[in-house]
Amino acid sequence: MFGYVRPHRAQLAPEAWARYQGVYCGLCHCLKARYGQAARFVLQYDFAFLCMLLEPPGEPRPIRPRRCAVHPLDPRPCLEPSPAMELCADESVILARYKLRDGVADEGPAGRLGCRCAALLLGRAYRWARAARPEFDRRAAACLEELDRLEQAGSPQLDRCADAFARLLTAAAEPTGDEAVDRPRQHLLYHLGRWIYLIDAVDDLDEDRRRGRYNPVAARFGERVERDYLDATMGHSLALCQSAFQLLPQNAWADLLENILYAGLPSVQQLVLEGRWNPKKREKRA
Repeated sequence: MFGYVRPHRAQLAPEAWARYQGVYCGLCHCLKARYGQAARFVLQYDFAFLCMLLEPPGEPRPIRPRRCAVHPLDPRPCLEPSPAMELCADESVILARYKLRDGVADEGPAGRLGCRCAALLLGRAYRWARAARPEFDRRAAACLEELDRLEQAGSPQLDRCADAFARLLTAAAEPTGDEAVDRPRQHLLYHLGRWIYLIDAVDDLDEDRRRGRYNPVAARFGERVERDYLDATMGHSLALCQSAFQLLPQNAWADLLENILYAGLPSVQQLVLEGRWNPKKREKRA
């Protein structure tokens, strides 16, 4: 995914922020344990959210301090692995592989070389992840192929492009068999996927224009982008995410999920639309 699905740290108590770090670092350790050191580079905030969303109700697993290569002297809170975390690790690797494939097609010579090298490093991990989650890999490939066809055709149908990515994200949650859980969770993930696709398109707009690449927002609006329209349609998807979240049984991470959905995502949306989005600076301010 893309790194837009983040908490609003200013509205979190220190204990809650430490718990969020525990999920993020736990997923990092899970990636290393399942796929080796190189797989840690595919870690994204978006999958920390998914990991919390997919955890079943009940008492949370322990969070313990652990060291790693990045923090050898300063142990960080780390959540113990679970089936939901392992699923997120597998799907992270699968989506990273497809993102690298797109990079080979879209980037310049240096970028293509970097993507090819990264894809080689991730090759064995992807094969293992595909074997572990064949249905997700199949659906991801189908949705991304559909999206690629629309982009190659220069489609101005913004919602149709967003729909292809939204259906991909819906596939990230394996069915539980409980309709009361599966339906609202799929609804939430669909509209979250739609929001991610649109916010990424807005974020990349200027760079895509400079480099002559397809951008669904530019294809839809041309030179006069209607940012009020984009704000409204993305806000609508966020509202539907929030409504679906209220229908889900609450788990131990409900407060953090609520922070992300009600504060983190609206903040990111505002910053991107205003051209002030800088993830690295934002992390330092947070």
